[in-house]
Amino acid sequence: MKPNRIPHTYVIVFAIALIATVMTWIIPAGEYNRIEQAGQTVIDPESYHLVEQAPQTWQLFSSFFQGFVNQSGIVMFILLIGGAFWILNASKSIDAGIMSFLNFTKRLEKKKALRKIGVNNIVMVLIMLMFSLFGAVFGMSEETIPFVVIMVPLAISMGYDSITGMCLVYVAAHIGFSGAILNPFTIGIAQQMSGLPLFSGIEYRIFCWLILNVIGFAIILWWASRVKKNPAASPMYQLDEYWRKNHDVTTMNIEYKRTKSSWVSFGIVLTVMVVCSIMFPVSAIKVGTQIFTIPAIPVGMALFAAFAIPGLLRSYHFYNLSLLFATIWFLIVGVMGYEWYVKEIGTLFFAMGLMAGIASGNTPNQITKLLLDGMKDILSAAMVVGLAGGIIVLLKDGKIIDTIMFDLSKAMNEMSKTASLGTMYLIQTCLNIIIPSGSAKAALTMPIMAPFSDLINISRQAMVMAFQFGDGFTNMITPTSGVLIGCLGMAKIPYDKWFKWVWKIILLFVFVGFLLLIPTVYMELNGF
Repeated sequence: MKPNRIPHTYVIVFAIALIATVMTWIIPAGEYNRIEQAGQTVIDPESYHLVEQAPQTWQLFSSFFQGFVNQSGIVMFILLIGGAFWILNASKSIDAGIMSFLNFTKRLEKKKALRKIGVNNIVMVLIMLMFSLFGAVFGMSEETIPFVVIMVPLAISMGYDSITGMCLVYVAAHIGFSGAILNPFTIGIAQQMSGLPLFSGIEYRIFCWLILNVIGFAIILWWASRVKKNPAASPMYQLDEYWRKNHDVTTMNIEYKRTKSSWVSFGIVLTVMVVCSIMFPVSAIKVGTQIFTIPAIPVGMALFAAFAIPGLLRSYHFYNLSLLFATIWFLIVGVMGYEWYVKEIGTLFFAMGLMAGIASGNTPNQITKLLLDGMKDILSAAMVVGLAGGIIVLLKDGKIIDTIMFDLSKAMNEMSKTASLGTMYLIQTCLNIIIPSGSAKAALTMPIMAPFSDLINISRQAMVMAFQFGDGFTNMITPTSGVLIGCLGMAKIPYDKWFKWVWKIILLFVFVGFLLLIPTVYMELNGF
């Protein structure tokens, strides 16, 4: 497939906007009445009525401006997180954590019982679990690209192939991404745009994440075992000769050192945590319908200090890792105890990035440059969110969204709830092939799908899960995904060979995703 034949995401979004403009001339304008119910604005399903036609013309262009205005909070949220993680990645702190992790697993080889299980299997499961957690918690995607260069040679040196190495990082992270637990880029945005409490329904999503991991890890271990027994069975056997000849992963070029500035960062962070612990000695943590009163902030401060001080004595890399895990801890506390939304979460990660930059010994100018580089790297996704918002503006101002939902609801009223939810899941899955940005799809589809779920009597949370699965699985195969193409390029795996290997696995995941959606219709689940 030639790259120049694949339309740019912006071209696709503009084409959809053009189609939306034409639709405002063809589809009758209509509206539902909105009512307040349990603190949410919902549609009155019996109130649909026709209104005066409002065809759009020059608004095709002005709608993008208004889309950015409407989605400005989410756009800024994406930019802040992108910049923060760029600073952290530039410090090579995550790389250092991976290497420390691998060195630890080597010591397992001395245990006779573990040798019987297979130390390599344990190592691979632990690596995949870590990347899956990263994907599930903070939406690790672009960040997988540099790790491919580490894990592919590692996999080959263990007797496997580059596909196995690709799976250890990219596939594992995207299994976690698909079964997202706290991913702010997908779950966070989709729930906010659906009028749901942020990260609600976490209990069932954790269950889904575990199921997907078990299936995915089992497939990857089976493949690795097959290649180990017969390396020539891999479609990459000949091409992997490059890795076998030219790369050795026994050492990494990471300069471990202690910096005075890391102690400065630690002092600032700890002071803030002490003040917050005094102001909020206990927190009411909501888990589903249960509320637990615990000293979450003081506990987080104590854990941070316990891990940060030994890290400071080793290298600033390990201090930055403790800072990352503290950030995740306070994200959970803030969301579940203080109803944080994108503004607070974006600010939290922004502060993490600045403190990691200080700890790494960067000057203010260097931190600023890294922050801007990270924002520049993620700008494309942020731009798509604003552009997608323009499509919603066109549909709303053209007054055809409610008509579309009315006609769909009539067509789907004859379907079962399972069939209706499955249809929406299929739509999200197909849409992901041409628009791989989860944030953009959330901005484009959730304002339509969330109220539509009210009409067909399916919970909005179930619709968010249909979006989550539909957005996640096909990321591992869509040729419009820059992350996938980037990782394949790093691994030196041609797209056609990857496609032939992975397509059956993607179909399996899509089917399993549908099965996991069924309980959201027929069972009483927290948050649903």
